[in-house]
Amino acid sequence: MNKKKTVTSTYKKEVLRCKKLTSGKHHRCKGRNNKGIITVKHRGGGHKRRYRQIDFKRKEKDIPGKIVSIEYDPNRNACISLVHYRNGKKAYILSPRGIMLGNKVLSGPKSPILIGNALPLTNIPVGTTIHNIEATLGRGGQIARAAGTLAQLIAKEGRFASLRLPSGEVRLIPDNCSATIGQIGNTQSSNKTYGKAGSKRWVGRRPEVRGIAMNALDHPHGGGEGRSSIGRKKPATPWGHCALGKKTRRKFRYSDTFILRRRINQKNSG
Repeated sequence: MNKKKTVTSTYKKEVLRCKKLTSGKHHRCKGRNNKGIITVKHRGGGHKRRYRQIDFKRKEKDIPGKIVSIEYDPNRNACISLVHYRNGKKAYILSPRGIMLGNKVLSGPKSPILIGNALPLTNIPVGTTIHNIEATLGRGGQIARAAGTLAQLIAKEGRFASLRLPSGEVRLIPDNCSATIGQIGNTQSSNKTYGKAGSKRWVGRRPEVRGIAMNALDHPHGGGEGRSSIGRKKPATPWGHCALGKKTRRKFRYSDTFILRRRINQKNSG
């Protein structure tokens, strides 16, 4: 009995320590804008969550850390790893594929090319797979953060590095920006089956209704007698815009000059 008590007490202490890295998440707007109008459909409800503060910037430079646990994060489809650094600090990082409990991680320009280490693109060999990539120096990782995603460093020229992103786009990024070696874990996330309607409600997804099953007042596809077609040449959104194949990227963006090749999905779009 004494052993069980000591195990539970140490577990409770560890949970209390990790709570410092979490915070309340109250900004779930359920698909509404500041006027209360639904702008994103099929969202709402779901289980209560706490936000895990992820260290996208890898702030502890040249200080070795140890992977203590690999945990589930309700706010993303990738898993997260709890790192204990030698100076006593703790942080959550995105869990790379293949990382194990007890592995060492390091961030900084002199870090070795090992899974989980973060270093500038100038010090990463060409052909390396990376994730959690900075787009602007000091802002933290913004690219390739979803489960199973990876980017590849394909060239370095001048002050820029060429990356092949998960979408197939080839893009220039300043070579002083940092990235993490390896691929994001939880690669089977896209194969998850919910099994029942309640499982989707737990994650905050409400039921979907086909537009053709609605009244004409509620959707452009609605109305008609019996089992009728949508009555249009092309499918439309509930607000009357083109639903399939329309490019949604804004024209003349400042970052257009950094894109060497467009994403693969846009080749077949009309």
